Amino acid sequence: MNDQPAPQPRLSRRAVLRGAVLLAISGLAAACQRALSPTPGPTVAGATATPLPPPTLSPLPTLAPTASPSSAPTGLTLRQKIARMIVVGFRGLTPDTSPWVVKAIRDEQLGGVILFDRDGPTGGVRNIQSPGQVRRLVSDLKALAPDRELIVAIDQEGGLVTRLSTKYGFPALASEATIGAKDEAAVKSWAAGLVGTLADMGITLNFAPVVDVNVNPKNPAIGALGRSFSADPDVVARDAAIEVAAHRKQDVRTALKHFPGLGSATVNTDFGVSDVTTTWTDDELDPYRSLIDAGLVDLVMAAHVVNGRIDPDAPASLSHATITDLLRGQLGFEGPVVTDDMQAVAITDAFGDDDAVRLAIEAGCDLLLFANQSVYKPARFGQVVDLVEGLVQDGTITEARIDASVARLEQLFPPRPGAAG
Repeated sequence: MNDQPAPQPRLSRRAVLRGAVLLAISGLAAACQRALSPTPGPTVAGATATPLPPPTLSPLPTLAPTASPSSAPTGLTLRQKIARMIVVGFRGLTPDTSPWVVKAIRDEQLGGVILFDRDGPTGGVRNIQSPGQVRRLVSDLKALAPDRELIVAIDQEGGLVTRLSTKYGFPALASEATIGAKDEAAVKSWAAGLVGTLADMGITLNFAPVVDVNVNPKNPAIGALGRSFSADPDVVARDAAIEVAAHRKQDVRTALKHFPGLGSATVNTDFGVSDVTTTWTDDELDPYRSLIDAGLVDLVMAAHVVNGRIDPDAPASLSHATITDLLRGQLGFEGPVVTDDMQAVAITDAFGDDDAVRLAIEAGCDLLLFANQSVYKPARFGQVVDLVEGLVQDGTITEARIDASVARLEQLFPPRPGAAG
């Protein structure tokens, strides 16, 4: 495990995290100063720069909620079950460009992959060149897992976060902010176009919609990038419901993000841990409440965001109070929870690579995302499997805990008929 950091002195999680937060915020302050407004108050009212006309809200469509896992997956070894809980990014326009991914899917039961258009460290083309190339890539990846439905994920939100973009020959896709200002008919048309592209490519999971409420329109992670439907939680819930229903119609799963709410942040969590303790409000949970109650949630993505009102000691992605107590206990969500990128520097610096993995599983996360964007570590997949297997063997994590995650995932991404596991 050559990529593992040297052992560090054990400090309290609160002290380490708070230090990382202060460092991240101070380092970004100068660059973000012109983009950020004064810290907003803890209310949504008045947060949007351009008031929208009062929306006409139709009732949310109702689908059957995801059932809770009732039995352990069969036919898989412990290592294979752990591998199913992992999604990785890789480099290459074809699978054979990254033989480690081919082996991980075919021989080791890797849960899935995430596709990117550009490579973080190099800026070069990553996995997307043209519609024909992406279609072949996805088909070839799926052929490596004939016994199951492979997770092939992407961030196709619209606007600036559109991996399948016009640059590569795909249809234009407006941002959530643009479409959120329009009526239901426009949202339905937009969602149908978005999902049509994904279904045509064979994508099985979209890390969207963003259901953050636009509390701070100058938020460098959400508002300033046009990634929120609205400052009104009801509009966010309505538009997200339309988008999720469109995905389900084409058998593409979705992941609501970024739980428990990133709309009031002043730091982009890709580059620093954001603390929303003084700016977050309970209203930011309203879209989750509405969509969970309507049975319209496939997965939820836990953010790398600190919210001291819920857990002062850990970001949401590593917080038992946030994932298990709030999301599952209070809000009643029974489906899978996916982490934001586990290689985010703020997380690995504050907790260490291995402790972050342990904490995410203990918190209740089911799917661990290693995007290989900020750093590129193909060996990390095997290291994580080794790590979690060791945690089970020494009793830190129970195998029943692993079984529960795999069972949740198998309900959304099931084995093929007649296949074991």
